[in-house]
Amino acid sequence: MKKGMKKYLITLLLFIALLIVWNQTEAEVSGPPTIHLRLMETTDLHGNMIGYDYEDRKKTVEFGLSRTASLIKQARNESPNSLLFDNGDILEGNGLDEYAYRSHPLDMANVHPVFKAMNTLLYDAATVGNHEFNYGIDFMEESLRGANFPYVNANIYVEDSNQLDEDDLNYFNPYTIIEKEVTDTSGEKHKLKVGVIGFITPIVAEWNKEYFHGNLKVKNIKETAEHFIPIMKSKGADIIVALAHTGLQSDKGLDEKKGNSVHALSKVKGLDAILFGHSHSVFPVKDELQKLPGIDLETGTINGTAAVQAGYWGNHLGLIDLKIVFQDSEWKVKSSLSSIRPVYRTINKKSREVIPADPIIEQIMKKDHHDALNYLKNKK
Repeated sequence: MKKGMKKYLITLLLFIALLIVWNQTEAEVSGPPTIHLRLMETTDLHGNMIGYDYEDRKKTVEFGLSRTASLIKQARNESPNSLLFDNGDILEGNGLDEYAYRSHPLDMANVHPVFKAMNTLLYDAATVGNHEFNYGIDFMEESLRGANFPYVNANIYVEDSNQLDEDDLNYFNPYTIIEKEVTDTSGEKHKLKVGVIGFITPIVAEWNKEYFHGNLKVKNIKETAEHFIPIMKSKGADIIVALAHTGLQSDKGLDEKKGNSVHALSKVKGLDAILFGHSHSVFPVKDELQKLPGIDLETGTINGTAAVQAGYWGNHLGLIDLKIVFQDSEWKVKSSLSSIRPVYRTINKKSREVIPADPIIEQIMKKDHHDALNYLKNKK
């Protein structure tokens, strides 16, 4: 092929590629209003606000919210429309949490140390995990008052010792509807109503029976979702996001067929996305567990529902990117892509940081970290 002809063909191919991209962009701008919404998740932080291993008494690059915070800020800069959620297990799990329970006063002036960091990052909502109950209900309630964002859970109820469902009262607010101002692909502003509902594995009532017995009861996740999602829709929710503190499959001791897993929850009509945790895994990744029916690891969907799980201790940030289109007088999720971003990688058998820790979170946690170390040093 002559040199001139080759150059001409390359130029022509580049022109065609640019034309395709331009046509796609033009179609999106001139078509129905389209929103790209990013959902971000942390889960199972267990008090790990900074990169420090309280058990081994040493710094680490492998976990810590101060490092995840840098990923959060990076992800926010990439997307004009985003929401940040946490999936529970925050109040128990390391030396900082133990110090907060044993020695740190909780009142209007002194919030639980974890919320000093989380409030700074402007979380939009969260749900509770089973470890929130480990130090008792009173301590949990006192601690959660320090959060500047709502906590939701739909399947924990007040124990009323009768067999009637009609008069059962939720212990937490079952859901919240966030009115989010978003910008569509043409630059127009809209108010998107994002319904957020929380769930917890029912095994929590067994694991923390000293606190649950006679006080609280836990209902089936899938059945609870089927009850509340139509209510949320009737209240104006455009899309619905579940914060599910339960694994892809049910906990050992629970019947998988009874609907207490993320896999079962994903089949509920009207649910657009699931952010989950509890099992300290990541999703989507290729492993044996995630070969269940209905799982698409390329897009990160389970039975067609967008889903993500962000590991534990802040070692990953979970992302779901939704494409939402206004059609037939309502907003509809047209496509989604789930992904996870790690805070470190293993290279030549050594842990290497992917992103530096956020200095603001490090500074905010400095005093509580110091006090926690002193507590651990002096405890008997």
